[in-house]
Amino acid sequence: MFSWDDSPDLNITPLVDVMLVLMAILMVTAPTITFQEKIALPTGSKSVKVTKPKTLTIRMDKDKTIYLKNDTYGLDTFADDFVNSAIKYDKDSEIYIRADESLAYKNVMYLLKSVKSAGFEKVSLITE
Repeated sequence: MFSWDDSPDLNITPLVDVMLVLMAILMVTAPTITFQEKIALPTGSKSVKVTKPKTLTIRMDKDKTIYLKNDTYGLDTFADDFVNSAIKYDKDSEIYIRADESLAYKNVMYLLKSVKSAGFEKVSLITE
């Protein structure tokens, strides 16, 4: 029978389960909530377009053959041929030189010097 002297036990397990489920739902949905505030952005110039700088890649394999786009050159004639073909390219374009690691240092520097003497200032050596 029931007596008034017994202290009742509170079972809070269902309450904790419900709170954990609500917390999990809140954690999942909170990052996806976006607030839309009214922001007046300034007007920009519509006449100026950002252009990507032009790049040109020169490759030299271990046999000292130089590749520029679809053309191939020998190391001994590259300087003259590149000066003649450099007229087609913009002098402000970036030049990337990819040379095989087994080449002698003087060959790569000759290639670099030839490109710089043709009037290109933005020349980089590409490594792995």
